Amino acid sequence: MKHLTSKLLLGSAIALMASTTAVAHGTDMSERLATIKTMFDADSVVAGPEVVDCTLSGGTETQCFSITLKNSLAADEMGPWCPGNISDTADEGGIWVRDGTQYDVDGAFIENLATFYDDPEWQLFDKDTGKVHVTDTRTACDQAARPDVAEEYNNYCVECRTEYMDEVVETTYVLPLMPAPRQGESAGRTPGPRGIAFNGVRFDAAAPQDAILAAHTLAPFDDCGGHVNLHVGYHYHGANGCSPKQEKADAPMIGFAMDGYPILARLTGEEAEKADLDACSGHVAAGIGYHYHGNSAEKNEILGCFKGEIGCALDSPDAVCKADERPAGGPPGGGPEGQRPHDEA
Repeated sequence: MKHLTSKLLLGSAIALMASTTAVAHGTDMSERLATIKTMFDADSVVAGPEVVDCTLSGGTETQCFSITLKNSLAADEMGPWCPGNISDTADEGGIWVRDGTQYDVDGAFIENLATFYDDPEWQLFDKDTGKVHVTDTRTACDQAARPDVAEEYNNYCVECRTEYMDEVVETTYVLPLMPAPRQGESAGRTPGPRGIAFNGVRFDAAAPQDAILAAHTLAPFDDCGGHVNLHVGYHYHGANGCSPKQEKADAPMIGFAMDGYPILARLTGEEAEKADLDACSGHVAAGIGYHYHGNSAEKNEILGCFKGEIGCALDSPDAVCKADERPAGGPPGGGPEGQRPHDEA
């Protein structure tokens, strides 16, 4: 995996994105787009970036950069998720989160789910052989990884793989060149992407644990905080330190949020306490301006909310971003986990 380590590049990129001055034109704009492009793994960039007109979620008409991305990870860089037997170790499974705590999904965890959730209906394994019920086909994945889990896939460990998908997902992200702070309260828990990592993987909204648990299913993340569904492919639900970074003195930058603000790596220990992050997991720092620090997967969501008006995630590179025309409560291109994003007009 490619990691860019130029502190100068990162510093200029953050300054460009966090600035509240007027959008530059001509050579300055070309340099800005070139800088943005070099921040992404070359294998993840399908087209762009280019400057386009856009309307953000709060109705602000402005200029955005449009970049079409695909996941640049190899198959062996994703997973594992579900152990095959209750005798398996943590190396053969992923992680699960509950109430802000992360747990290894090893065989013992699967075996003790009835106790863990104080619910005798949990039975994800064969009592005679110890084999775990895993969705190991495309059909099983499709029927289990959706809000209304098919009854025959209750009590399954849900594991989807990119090879089950008909094609590689390419998404066009349209994000403001200059973030536009929201008027009023920040946008809270909405469906859809939270942002994009530099390997083309999207940072997604919280996985719908209530729907998952209601069917006595488990949909683990891998150790990187990611898993697969058939419509958006592999995606992260947190920042567990696996995605490419732009190195910086205090914290590396790991991507862009849907409102154009930079996402920096999560903070821990004293750094986290001193940062005084707001409800959206962000704050202002000298030389950077406002930016986020991503949450780890144990919180099931990389950002708590959006500080600015958000742009779009589009299925077509030719679509126009009119984020204010989407239904209240969610950004364009972001349906609930397991559901296809809305098509753009």
